[in-house]
Amino acid sequence: MKTIRDVHMRHPQAGLSLIELMISMVLGLLVVGGAIGVFVSNQQTYRTTESLARLQENGRVAFELMAREVREAAGNPCASNLPTANVLKNPGASWWANWAAGIVGYDNGALAGTAAGTDAIELMSGTSGGVTVTAHTTNSAQFKVNTSDHGIEDFDILMVCDYGQASIFQATGANSSNVTIVHNTGNVKSGPGNCTKGLGLPVECTTNGTFKEYGPRSIVVKLHAARWFVADNGRGGRSLYRQTMDKGVTAAREEVSEGIQDMQIQFLVDGAPDYVDAAAGLAWQNVTAVRITLTVQGRENVGTDGGQLTRDISHVVNLRNRTS
Repeated sequence: MKTIRDVHMRHPQAGLSLIELMISMVLGLLVVGGAIGVFVSNQQTYRTTESLARLQENGRVAFELMAREVREAAGNPCASNLPTANVLKNPGASWWANWAAGIVGYDNGALAGTAAGTDAIELMSGTSGGVTVTAHTTNSAQFKVNTSDHGIEDFDILMVCDYGQASIFQATGANSSNVTIVHNTGNVKSGPGNCTKGLGLPVECTTNGTFKEYGPRSIVVKLHAARWFVADNGRGGRSLYRQTMDKGVTAAREEVSEGIQDMQIQFLVDGAPDYVDAAAGLAWQNVTAVRITLTVQGRENVGTDGGQLTRDISHVVNLRNRTS
């Protein structure tokens, strides 16, 4: 008869040897290491994808907003390339008042306040909409318009045009009750004022100047002016900025898109074989297209070299007023 002692002696309890334990631990570490590697790789891929998506989104927003204003540059609601009488006082003193061509570029940091080596651009145009002139009394420098809901206020910088000429002036009075817009001389509380109440060519800065009567169906719109540039954002990087004009005063700059490290702009002049950089003497009045290249940088160090992702994105915009 077998006893319990005999059974235990014939079938001793089995265990792991030290070598087997070490092998098991190594295999376990390999599995855990592989899992951690996959996790780290996926995390890096996610961060890279997210950074690239943010980078592309910053570039897309910048181009979407900027291209809209470039496309409308030098435009007015009446006709293309109209001779323009600018009767503002000392128009050369303010960037937004210089209607020499409706578009001006700056190369390699030439615009004050921009980041070194970057380009900038200034754009001017008549806004869409506006009001229709029903009568124009030149002696009293007064327009009658077709609606009291014209949205024009005192000291707004305006453009009036017909199919023969345009004029740029400051509204010295805008009355909704009697639907009039006045463009007289004299001191104003905001902006440059008018050097003459005459709106004709050639511009003569005397009280009456050169009269030009704008007949019925002429159009009055606000003058739109914007400058685009790259500058330091105070957070250790650069951003794309936009600056506009309101009632004859340059507004504070607005940050449009961060991570824009550089902007290079070239211009196509009508009849020229290729795009050129901004330069003194460039025939701005004949520019028909603008090529913009933005260098966009991500915020995180996820590049293959351990740095931030950087991409160059280019876009070409035609000036609708000169190519349509």
